[in-house]
Amino acid sequence: KIFMNTLKYLQSNEFLLNVDLWRLFANLEELSKISLSFLKTFFETVKEHVSKSDSPMDFSSILRKFFQGDLCQTHQIYCLNYTSAVFYLENLRQREDFGIYLKQWCEQNEQCKRLHLPELLVAPLHRLTRYPLLLNNIWKRSTDETEKGFIWSLKEKVEKSIRDLEGKVKWLDNFQKFRQLQEVIIWPQIWDRDKRFFVPECLKQSLRENSSENILSSANRLLLHEGRLTLAESTRLLDVYLFLFNDFLLITKIKRNKKKHGGSDTGLIPVCPSLTPELQSFIREGGFCTVLDQPIPLDRLILKNIDPIHVTVFSLRNAFLIQHENRYRQCVAVFLLQAQTETAKKTWVSQIETAISNYTTQHETKKSTAFCFPAESSEI
Repeated sequence: KIFMNTLKYLQSNEFLLNVDLWRLFANLEELSKISLSFLKTFFETVKEHVSKSDSPMDFSSILRKFFQGDLCQTHQIYCLNYTSAVFYLENLRQREDFGIYLKQWCEQNEQCKRLHLPELLVAPLHRLTRYPLLLNNIWKRSTDETEKGFIWSLKEKVEKSIRDLEGKVKWLDNFQKFRQLQEVIIWPQIWDRDKRFFVPECLKQSLRENSSENILSSANRLLLHEGRLTLAESTRLLDVYLFLFNDFLLITKIKRNKKKHGGSDTGLIPVCPSLTPELQSFIREGGFCTVLDQPIPLDRLILKNIDPIHVTVFSLRNAFLIQHENRYRQCVAVFLLQAQTETAKKTWVSQIETAISNYTTQHETKKSTAFCFPAESSEI
């Protein structure tokens, strides 16, 4: 509240007007109000029982009012906005004026107890996960069987609500991550990628309409592993960044630029916190990744280890080979990759092997399901 009310005060004096209060704090005021109301009502019931020992401690009505009311729903709204708030906050912290607001106006307040805003924003998430523990403790100490059954069913509903929320949060986090990747990954046209392909200017526009960027917009796609490697070419070593998805591998060339691709100011680029620190830093520097070759489907990817003798003769370190085959099992591309350490190489090999195995298993299951005929009716 110190951070929120201070920001409101500054904005009323025409400072930080372009900071969106909702994106940062969501429904925090409503959440604080309903949480405090629950707390007061809860302790008033305990206090009344202590002062009048003959008075039964009736928790059912309180729990019904709040847990079947707005308490969990208000928490859910806040929690669903949390990832976006952290994303937005990381972007704002790059600004000098916002940094002064955080450090000089808020963090020095004694009530903050040296806690920073990210540590405070996560608190409502922790509180929501403690409600089932509270309900479980009340259930243990309850003597009335009807009340006991009601509290237990309530506890299970809250736990289910939290599980559902976790799924929604993961989906949102994945959505934001892929939206960022769509901005960072550049898909060059085929005539720019390979000079062998000649396309007259009059035909280029029709080919551009088949945009490759939509590949990353699938809701079912997951990013399993990513990182920097070195690609050995005939005359040089090239810095590359690999993205391993649950259905294909993408090899990109690292491009550094003081300006983001498109010419906007890099200082204002919001960076998704769920991306690796290396990629976050790279994006802030204005870098982007240009796709080196077509995506390699996992069922067309052959992974090969490099023989130790070749490591000695050709000075290859921590190297492995990726082979791309077409549907006729012809090799259409080969990539000789080197990791910085042996451990990093083993991680990449393990991740790719696991991804291929999972992809194969999943598609074999789909095929077997497709070819299963329904049981014949006894009436035929």
